[in-house]
Amino acid sequence: MKLTILGCYSATPRALNNTTAQVLEINNHMFLIDCGEGTQVQLRKNKIKFSRIKHIFISHLHGDHFFGLVGLISTFRLLTREADLHIYGPKGIKDIVTLQMKLSDSWTNYQLVFHELTSKTSKLIFEDDLVEVYTIPLDHRVYTNGYLFKEKPGERKLNIRAAEKANIDVAYYSKLKQGSDVVNKNGELIKNETVTLDPKAPKSYAFCSDTTYKEDIVPLIKNATALYHESTFLEKHARLAPSTKHSTAKQAARIAKQAQVGRLLLGHYSTRYRGIEGFKAEAEEIFEPVELCEDGKVFTF
Repeated sequence: MKLTILGCYSATPRALNNTTAQVLEINNHMFLIDCGEGTQVQLRKNKIKFSRIKHIFISHLHGDHFFGLVGLISTFRLLTREADLHIYGPKGIKDIVTLQMKLSDSWTNYQLVFHELTSKTSKLIFEDDLVEVYTIPLDHRVYTNGYLFKEKPGERKLNIRAAEKANIDVAYYSKLKQGSDVVNKNGELIKNETVTLDPKAPKSYAFCSDTTYKEDIVPLIKNATALYHESTFLEKHARLAPSTKHSTAKQAARIAKQAQVGRLLLGHYSTRYRGIEGFKAEAEEIFEPVELCEDGKVFTF
């Protein structure tokens, strides 16, 4: 599982900093999470192939999280894309995109598939044989979701020597990997756990931006391999968090600690601050390990 940060600052883009966008690579999928202004330029800089992006997840309809979407869709058209593009986001996102396409006479030559979200409880919105994606309802000034990306458990690992010793026909090896007990060449029932090993623990990534402090997301993200949680403010400006529906670095750390996640990633920093090291220092008073997101930074889990 690999995460590339394309942008991680709040409000307005700056010369050296971009608004929210990330690419998550998980089990051969490349998911784009949010699409702030300039996302396609950041994709180019980070050498990410446009053609591999087939699913885009938009948290909410504030500009710093989706103003890059129409531009990216238009570029896909100019590149003669043929593959369907699935877009998940709040109700209204289809109207926004299609109106701009209509007024600019820029209809795509590929299919746009919109999945508009309205539920205020967690829902499974994507699933295949390898990955599941759930919404994480957040509390912001407009309807907002985070997203939980989960690997499905893999096949069990075959212990070849144990299988051979148990006199199991190779024709049953696939069934063993799927967790079944099998009958050997002597007609004896062989228990699966005696000839296989547990698969690697599945990984998961929780993306939570933007939101005020919201403890009821903790059960949804429990034991996530990594959690990205917005940290717009330092403690000296904590008074601004409730009215703007944002969080502080310490509040993000409290969520991480309660959820017992493997790692906390901070981002969505207010541009009022000259540096970002203070976010890490404040969060580490409550939870470790903490890492700071920066444009172009890559995390491997």
